[in-house]
Amino acid sequence: MSVVTRKIHLETKEAHDMIDITHHAAKFITDERLQNGLLNVFVEHTTCAVAVNEFTDPKLLSDFRKKLSEFSPEDAQYGHNESHICNGDGCVNGHSHCNALFLPTSVTCQIIDGKLNLGTWQRIFLIELDRARPRNVQLMFLGKRS
Repeated sequence: MSVVTRKIHLETKEAHDMIDITHHAAKFITDERLQNGLLNVFVEHTTCAVAVNEFTDPKLLSDFRKKLSEFSPEDAQYGHNESHICNGDGCVNGHSHCNALFLPTSVTCQIIDGKLNLGTWQRIFLIELDRARPRNVQLMFLGKRS
């Protein structure tokens, strides 16, 4: 069994930015000749998430953003905003941490015969829950290489 990793560096543009990273996973599989196993996609941040869902419909992505804003509104009262170490420089992100509590920091997908096994509409994407900033996503494969 092989264990292979790769780190992806991304820059988000705004709160609730969503970036399709499926092509990064597919390139990793091809580059490393990964054959059969599991691919774990893990985001290294507490105010960011990854998901597997449809990504091609702009109206659906707008629906996702609307629900995130409704679930943890930025202008609500959060104790974290009062006690946070970077309070005073615009870093008030209690809403981001609250949203992250209910979203995954990782997803695991199957690799079968050298291909990412996703459904017709499924894509892997990063969800920015805070504000524009650099983000890291770690890919880890466990399985057989060709």
